Amino acid sequence: MVRSSAPPSSPPSHPEASTPSPASPPIWRPVPRVLARSAATRASAPPRQPPPTRLAHRTDDPVPTCERCVSDVFPVSIPSPEVSSITLGPFTIHFYALWILLGIIVAATLTSRRLTARGVEPGVIFDYLLWTVPLGIIGARIFHVLTHPNDYFFEGAELWKVIAIWEGGIAIFGSLLGGAVGAWLASRQTGVRFWTFADALAPGMLLAQAFGRLGNYFNHELFGQPTTLPWGLEIESTNAAWPLGLPAGTLFHPTFLYEIIWNLIGVAVILWLERRFRLQWGRVFSIYLIWYGLGRIVWESIRIDPSEIIFGLRVNVWAAIGAVALGIIINVVQRRRHVGVEPSPYYPGRAWVDPDAPSGDLVDTSDPDAPESSDVDDRLSAAGTSTPDTTTRS
Repeated sequence: MVRSSAPPSSPPSHPEASTPSPASPPIWRPVPRVLARSAATRASAPPRQPPPTRLAHRTDDPVPTCERCVSDVFPVSIPSPEVSSITLGPFTIHFYALWILLGIIVAATLTSRRLTARGVEPGVIFDYLLWTVPLGIIGARIFHVLTHPNDYFFEGAELWKVIAIWEGGIAIFGSLLGGAVGAWLASRQTGVRFWTFADALAPGMLLAQAFGRLGNYFNHELFGQPTTLPWGLEIESTNAAWPLGLPAGTLFHPTFLYEIIWNLIGVAVILWLERRFRLQWGRVFSIYLIWYGLGRIVWESIRIDPSEIIFGLRVNVWAAIGAVALGIIINVVQRRRHVGVEPSPYYPGRAWVDPDAPSGDLVDTSDPDAPESSDVDDRLSAAGTSTPDTTTRS
């Protein structure tokens, strides 16, 4: 309970607070009852009234008082990009696709360096890319269509748009499933252990997903609930995902930014845990599943874009819970099955031998065409000479 600084005999001049004392400057200013304010709205706002000294939270206010205080101190927001694509002749290049492509390149580069450090043949990452990228895209599309059936299966719908991936609509959890199948096939082809590749890929996956979320930012999509926090995201009211009934200028939680920060922290955590505990046999990848799944549970819970609801939860929340559970199972099972380090990054009998590495065996470097010493002696005897004595005499 907040007590007034005025004497008990002095009746308060405000119904909710006492008259402020000159020695006690006000520390809080009320914020007008709006869900959010754009820069133009702030500029045209009327002068504020003298603040009370008591912080009273109205129960009918949809925005928490703490958010209003922060927004009042830092009156800023995150603007959405004005463009999302560029046109080159007859082609339209979407920034979303460029960010995904950049994420794939970064993840492949890091994974290749980690595999080579484990003794895998350099360049083997390209064999994996040929399998994981196409199957990952197919899996991502299938997962999206199955979890958004009302967008593709209705009376009068054009069924061919199920494969119109260029119009948007892929899911990360589907790409994980399809990519896992591709990685297993590539491991069969190259001889590299599946779990060795998965462990090498783990930090790169988080980096790739961070880049992909920048693509969502350029697409003005997958934002969260309304907020007045200073990092609220500006979204146009004509957006297809704009909630009905909200006034123009409302700001939203930038869930893309939350996930980027979470993923970058996860990269550092995974690398530290791997080095600290010498994790192998898929346990590094299990940490990735747990870390990403925990973060995704939170971000999905505050998103407001349409989604299928199963037992009160968005379908992607269930998928994230499944990722956490799978990560725990992999960690526990692999820790019990494999108590030592991996003997080789390759399956038995499939190891790659570096031609430039010394083998440790003795190698005959003599000239096979050079005559042996006995042949030289025979030729000298036939000529009436003898082999010169090179022994030092004292």
